[in-house]
Amino acid sequence: MPRAGLAPATVIAAGADLADEVGFAGLTMGLLAERVGVRTPSLYKHVDSLDALRRGIAILAKREFAVEMARASAGKAGVNALQAFAETYRRWALTHPGRYAATVRAPAPGDEEDLLASNEALRVLFDVLAGFGLHDDARIDAARMVRSALHGFANLESGGGFGYPQNIDRSYQVMVDTLVAAVKG
Repeated sequence: MPRAGLAPATVIAAGADLADEVGFAGLTMGLLAERVGVRTPSLYKHVDSLDALRRGIAILAKREFAVEMARASAGKAGVNALQAFAETYRRWALTHPGRYAATVRAPAPGDEEDLLASNEALRVLFDVLAGFGLHDDARIDAARMVRSALHGFANLESGGGFGYPQNIDRSYQVMVDTLVAAVKG
């Protein structure tokens, strides 16, 4: 019988917290079992596999990420919306490194729930870019550029990839200003 108070959503949330501590790649069923106070085989009463756990964390993280990005850009347009989006993106990625790594995972073919969660976050970015009057291919190009730049910076920063003593915040702002200028055309 499953442990009282332990449900799939609880296990996934605990897994997301643990992933932020040990890294998404470092997450194991054994570590999670220890965290929630059960033996490893008992976890399988709540999640089918490590892959199912990772999928659940990815969906949870994508939804959390989308909510944060939407809150940051709500009521703003154009440059202000993009700057708020970029600032929140970096902060969220650095604060939740395991969850952030899970957001990069593309949905498996046919996984509608994961696809929907992925699209929620992308929709926020498309809404931000709509404030620049971009349409169709131009908006897709801008979204790819912005997402790649923000992801690259956050990934390098969280991995200790910036060794020079100069201010990282200043470098990030320079990048965001450059993105804004590029999107404005």
